[in-house]
Amino acid sequence: MVQARRQTQPARAQALTAVKKAAYDRFQQALLQGRLRPGQIVSQRDLVAMMGLSIGALRELLPRLQAEGLLNVMPQRGIQITVVDLPLIRDAFQMRMALEREAVLTAIRQMPDAVLEAQRQIHLDVLERLKSNPSPELLDEGQAVDYAFHDLLVTATGNEFLIQGYQVNAIRVRLINLDRIRLNETILPSAFADHIGVIDAILARDRARAVEAIDAHIRNARERAIAL
Repeated sequence: MVQARRQTQPARAQALTAVKKAAYDRFQQALLQGRLRPGQIVSQRDLVAMMGLSIGALRELLPRLQAEGLLNVMPQRGIQITVVDLPLIRDAFQMRMALEREAVLTAIRQMPDAVLEAQRQIHLDVLERLKSNPSPELLDEGQAVDYAFHDLLVTATGNEFLIQGYQVNAIRVRLINLDRIRLNETILPSAFADHIGVIDAILARDRARAVEAIDAHIRNARERAIAL
């Protein structure tokens, strides 16, 4: 009997971890799909209904979300989704620059040419199609390519601490983008030109050029967010 209980403890711990991850993922999806907006005030009941969580799962999730700066629990008033303001933009993009510099330096050492060439071709293909058909669907595809490129660089480091820090900050950055700016037929070519500059510098295995390219790209994105 005691042995059976011991055997179930790891299973329970795994189940609890899975529930917490599912709750976190649902909150992230609600943010990125625009069902929760920056500055919006909601109740626990609202979040439970929106995300299909139990009140217990939500209450376990709230401290993590508050610690990550994604919301603020206001006693007797509700829960406020983080406000996109100038300090948030500056801090999020500064952290992004630090993390992605390291990712680019790692890519210079480790990322195969074939992976980089494939990324280059994906970007060029979207740009070519954009010339004749700047449709909402293609812009959404471009946005997905944009996110996937940065995710690829960071994930390829294999550094779990860096990846976790990036993933949390990426939610902030994407929330800023949703609130302030999204790729359009004018911005997308500029952003993709920045990406291609980063790719070419990594292919050349040029550390200084690659760091300057990623810094310039992130500065451009930050300035677009601040300008609006």
